[in-house]
Amino acid sequence: MDNTVYTTLNRQSGLMQEMQVVANNIANLSTTGFRKEGVIFAEHVAALDGGEPPLSMASAEGRVINRTQGTLQQTGGPLDLAIEGQGYFQIATPDGNQLTRAGDFTRSPDGELVTVDGFSVLDSGGSPIAVPADAGPVTIAKDGTISASGNAIGQVGLFEPADANDLVHAGGTRFKTAGDVEPVENGTLFQGFLENSNVNPVSEITRMIEVQRAYEMGQGFLDAEDGRIRSVVQTLGR
Repeated sequence: MDNTVYTTLNRQSGLMQEMQVVANNIANLSTTGFRKEGVIFAEHVAALDGGEPPLSMASAEGRVINRTQGTLQQTGGPLDLAIEGQGYFQIATPDGNQLTRAGDFTRSPDGELVTVDGFSVLDSGGSPIAVPADAGPVTIAKDGTISASGNAIGQVGLFEPADANDLVHAGGTRFKTAGDVEPVENGTLFQGFLENSNVNPVSEITRMIEVQRAYEMGQGFLDAEDGRIRSVVQTLGR
Protein backbone atom coordinates (compact mmCIF):
# COMPACT_ATOMS: atom_id res chain seq x y z
CA MET A 1 0.00 0.00 0.00
CA ASP A 2 1.19 3.54 -0.79
CA ASN A 3 2.77 5.26 2.22
CA THR A 4 0.54 8.29 1.82
CA VAL A 5 -2.62 6.20 1.88
CA TYR A 6 -1.38 4.11 4.81
CA THR A 7 -0.54 7.22 6.83
CA THR A 8 -3.94 8.78 6.14
CA LEU A 9 -5.81 5.59 7.03
CA ASN A 10 -3.91 5.42 10.30
CA ARG A 11 -4.89 9.01 11.04
CA GLN A 12 -8.54 8.32 10.16
CA SER A 13 -8.59 5.40 12.58
CA GLY A 14 -7.33 7.62 15.39
CA LEU A 15 -9.85 10.34 14.59
CA MET A 16 -12.65 7.77 14.66
CA GLN A 17 -11.57 6.66 18.14
CA GLU A 18 -11.48 10.27 19.32
CA MET A 19 -14.95 10.88 17.89
CA GLN A 20 -16.26 7.91 19.88
CA VAL A 21 -14.70 9.26 23.08
CA VAL A 22 -16.11 12.76 22.53
CA ALA A 23 -19.56 11.35 21.76
CA ASN A 24 -19.45 9.31 24.97
CA ASN A 25 -18.48 12.42 26.94
CA ILE A 26 -21.42 14.36 25.51
CA ALA A 27 -23.79 11.47 26.24
CA ASN A 28 -22.77 11.65 29.91
CA LEU A 29 -23.21 15.39 30.45
CA SER A 30 -25.76 14.69 33.19
CA THR A 31 -24.27 11.49 34.65
CA THR A 32 -23.44 11.80 38.33
CA GLY A 33 -19.72 11.47 39.03
CA PHE A 34 -18.75 11.00 35.37
CA ARG A 35 -15.14 11.78 34.39
CA LYS A 36 -14.58 12.84 30.79
CA GLU A 37 -11.90 11.17 28.70
CA GLY A 38 -9.50 12.21 25.97
CA VAL A 39 -7.37 10.35 23.44
CA ILE A 40 -3.57 10.28 23.55
CA PHE A 41 -1.90 10.44 20.14
CA ALA A 42 1.69 9.36 19.51
CA GLU A 43 3.89 10.22 16.52
CA HIS A 44 5.86 7.44 14.86
CA VAL A 45 8.77 8.27 12.56
CA ALA A 46 10.40 5.71 10.24
CA ALA A 47 13.42 6.16 8.00
CA LEU A 48 12.93 5.43 4.28
CA ASP A 49 15.41 4.17 1.70
CA GLY A 50 16.77 6.22 -1.14
CA GLY A 51 17.29 9.45 0.75
CA GLU A 52 13.57 10.17 0.97
CA PRO A 53 12.24 12.23 3.88
CA PRO A 54 11.30 10.08 6.91
CA LEU A 55 7.74 8.78 7.13
CA SER A 56 5.78 10.31 10.02
CA MET A 57 2.37 9.17 11.20
CA ALA A 58 0.21 9.60 14.28
CA SER A 59 -1.86 6.94 16.00
CA ALA A 60 -4.25 6.82 18.96
CA GLU A 61 -2.36 4.99 21.69
CA GLY A 62 -4.72 5.23 24.64
CA ARG A 63 -7.12 7.27 26.68
CA VAL A 64 -6.57 9.74 29.49
CA ILE A 65 -9.09 10.48 32.24
CA ASN A 66 -9.73 14.11 33.16
CA ARG A 67 -9.66 14.36 36.97
CA THR A 68 -11.08 17.89 37.21
CA GLN A 69 -13.58 18.36 40.04
CA GLY A 70 -17.22 18.48 38.96
CA THR A 71 -19.66 20.92 40.56
CA LEU A 72 -21.54 19.77 43.67
CA GLN A 73 -25.33 19.73 43.57
CA GLN A 74 -27.43 19.62 46.72
CA THR A 75 -30.02 16.83 46.79
CA GLY A 76 -30.87 16.47 50.47
CA GLY A 77 -30.69 12.68 50.19
CA PRO A 78 -29.34 11.22 53.46
CA LEU A 79 -27.24 8.62 51.61
CA ASP A 80 -26.10 10.92 48.79
CA LEU A 81 -22.39 11.73 49.12
CA ALA A 82 -20.07 14.02 47.17
CA ILE A 83 -16.30 14.13 47.38
CA GLU A 84 -14.55 17.48 47.43
CA GLY A 85 -11.00 17.23 46.19
CA GLN A 86 -9.11 13.99 45.72
CA GLY A 87 -10.37 10.50 46.32
CA TYR A 88 -12.75 7.85 45.07
CA PHE A 89 -15.29 5.59 46.70
CA GLN A 90 -14.29 1.94 46.55
CA ILE A 91 -16.97 -0.57 45.59
CA ALA A 92 -17.04 -4.37 45.36
CA THR A 93 -18.02 -5.67 41.90
CA PRO A 94 -18.00 -9.16 40.34
CA ASP A 95 -14.83 -8.04 38.49
CA GLY A 96 -13.06 -7.03 41.69
CA ASN A 97 -12.91 -3.81 43.67
CA GLN A 98 -13.32 -0.66 41.58
CA LEU A 99 -13.40 3.10 42.14
CA THR A 100 -16.10 5.67 41.47
CA ARG A 101 -16.98 9.30 42.18
CA ALA A 102 -20.73 8.66 41.90
CA GLY A 103 -22.10 8.86 45.44
CA ASP A 104 -25.82 8.24 44.86
CA PHE A 105 -26.03 5.39 47.37
CA THR A 106 -28.90 3.49 48.92
CA ARG A 107 -29.57 0.62 51.35
CA SER A 108 -29.75 -2.96 50.12
CA PRO A 109 -32.42 -5.36 51.46
CA ASP A 110 -29.65 -6.74 53.70
CA GLY A 111 -28.96 -3.31 55.17
CA GLU A 112 -25.69 -2.62 53.33
CA LEU A 113 -24.71 0.69 51.75
CA VAL A 114 -24.73 0.03 48.00
CA THR A 115 -24.55 1.83 44.65
CA VAL A 116 -27.52 2.11 42.28
CA ASP A 117 -26.13 -1.03 40.58
CA GLY A 118 -26.23 -2.95 43.86
CA PHE A 119 -22.45 -2.98 44.45
CA SER A 120 -21.34 -2.76 48.09
CA VAL A 121 -19.63 0.45 49.19
CA LEU A 122 -16.48 -0.33 51.16
CA ASP A 123 -15.12 1.25 54.32
CA SER A 124 -11.53 2.35 54.89
CA GLY A 125 -10.61 -1.26 55.66
CA GLY A 126 -12.13 -2.64 52.47
CA SER A 127 -15.25 -4.17 54.07
CA PRO A 128 -18.94 -3.60 53.24
CA ILE A 129 -20.74 -0.98 55.34
CA ALA A 130 -23.86 -2.03 57.26
CA VAL A 131 -26.56 0.63 57.65
CA PRO A 132 -29.57 -1.13 59.26
CA ALA A 133 -32.97 0.31 58.36
CA ASP A 134 -33.94 0.47 62.05
CA ALA A 135 -30.78 2.33 63.07
CA GLY A 136 -32.55 5.69 63.00
CA PRO A 137 -31.65 8.90 61.18
CA VAL A 138 -28.27 8.63 59.49
CA THR A 139 -25.68 11.39 59.52
CA ILE A 140 -22.37 11.25 57.66
CA ALA A 141 -19.51 13.50 58.74
CA LYS A 142 -17.01 15.11 56.39
CA ASP A 143 -14.45 12.42 57.28
CA GLY A 144 -16.91 9.71 56.21
CA THR A 145 -17.97 8.60 59.69
CA ILE A 146 -21.54 7.25 59.61
CA SER A 147 -23.62 7.77 62.73
CA ALA A 148 -27.16 6.70 63.64
CA SER A 149 -28.92 7.99 66.74
CA GLY A 150 -25.63 9.46 67.88
CA ASN A 151 -23.68 6.19 67.57
CA ALA A 152 -20.91 5.61 64.99
CA ILE A 153 -21.70 2.56 62.86
CA GLY A 154 -19.05 2.77 60.16
CA GLN A 155 -16.90 4.97 57.96
CA VAL A 156 -16.96 5.44 54.21
CA GLY A 157 -13.49 4.89 52.78
CA LEU A 158 -11.80 7.17 50.25
CA PHE A 159 -9.02 5.83 48.04
CA GLU A 160 -6.60 6.91 45.32
CA PRO A 161 -4.60 4.79 42.86
CA ALA A 162 -0.94 4.62 43.88
CA ASP A 163 -0.14 5.75 40.31
CA ALA A 164 -2.68 8.12 38.75
CA ASN A 165 -1.81 6.75 35.31
CA ASP A 166 -3.08 3.31 36.37
CA LEU A 167 -6.69 4.51 36.37
CA VAL A 168 -8.68 2.78 33.61
CA HIS A 169 -12.34 3.34 32.69
CA ALA A 170 -14.21 0.10 33.49
CA GLY A 171 -17.68 1.23 32.40
CA GLY A 172 -20.18 3.91 33.35
CA THR A 173 -18.71 5.88 36.25
CA ARG A 174 -16.52 3.00 37.45
CA PHE A 175 -12.75 2.71 37.19
CA LYS A 176 -10.24 -0.03 37.82
CA THR A 177 -6.53 0.18 38.47
CA ALA A 178 -3.61 -1.90 37.27
CA GLY A 179 -1.80 -1.29 40.57
CA ASP A 180 -2.63 -0.78 44.21
CA VAL A 181 -4.90 1.81 45.78
CA GLU A 182 -4.08 3.89 48.84
CA PRO A 183 -6.35 5.47 51.48
CA VAL A 184 -6.86 9.20 51.10
CA GLU A 185 -5.90 11.16 54.19
CA ASN A 186 -8.08 14.12 55.15
CA GLY A 187 -10.66 13.47 52.43
CA THR A 188 -13.79 15.62 52.53
CA LEU A 189 -17.34 14.32 52.03
CA PHE A 190 -20.61 16.24 51.87
CA GLN A 191 -23.81 14.49 52.86
CA GLY A 192 -26.88 15.38 50.82
CA PHE A 193 -24.82 16.39 47.76
CA LEU A 194 -23.80 14.72 44.50
CA GLU A 195 -20.94 15.59 42.15
CA ASN A 196 -22.01 16.43 38.61
CA SER A 197 -20.22 15.29 35.47
CA ASN A 198 -17.06 17.31 34.74
CA VAL A 199 -17.85 17.46 31.00
CA ASN A 200 -17.93 20.98 29.55
CA PRO A 201 -20.60 20.82 26.82
CA VAL A 202 -19.27 23.79 24.85
CA SER A 203 -15.70 22.49 24.63
CA GLU A 204 -16.83 18.94 23.82
CA ILE A 205 -19.16 20.01 21.01
CA THR A 206 -16.44 22.27 19.64
CA ARG A 207 -14.00 19.37 19.70
CA MET A 208 -16.54 17.11 17.97
CA ILE A 209 -16.85 19.61 15.11
CA GLU A 210 -13.05 19.85 14.81
CA VAL A 211 -12.64 16.06 14.70
CA GLN A 212 -15.47 15.69 12.19
CA ARG A 213 -13.93 18.27 9.85
CA ALA A 214 -10.50 16.66 10.14
CA TYR A 215 -12.01 13.26 9.33
CA GLU A 216 -13.89 14.65 6.31
CA MET A 217 -10.69 16.26 5.06
CA GLY A 218 -8.84 12.97 5.34
CA GLN A 219 -11.66 11.14 3.58
CA GLY A 220 -11.58 13.67 0.76
CA PHE A 221 -7.84 13.10 0.37
CA LEU A 222 -8.34 9.31 0.25
CA ASP A 223 -11.03 9.68 -2.40
CA ALA A 224 -8.78 11.90 -4.50
CA GLU A 225 -5.83 9.51 -4.08
CA ASP A 226 -8.02 6.56 -5.05
CA GLY A 227 -9.07 8.42 -8.21
CA ARG A 228 -5.44 9.21 -9.05
CA ILE A 229 -4.37 5.57 -8.67
CA ARG A 230 -7.28 4.35 -10.80
CA SER A 231 -6.39 6.85 -13.50
CA VAL A 232 -2.75 5.69 -13.53
CA VAL A 233 -3.76 2.02 -13.72
CA GLN A 234 -6.16 2.70 -16.58
CA THR A 235 -3.50 4.69 -18.49
CA LEU A 236 -0.86 2.01 -18.07
CA GLY A 237 -3.31 -0.72 -19.08
CA ARG A 238 -4.03 0.76 -22.51
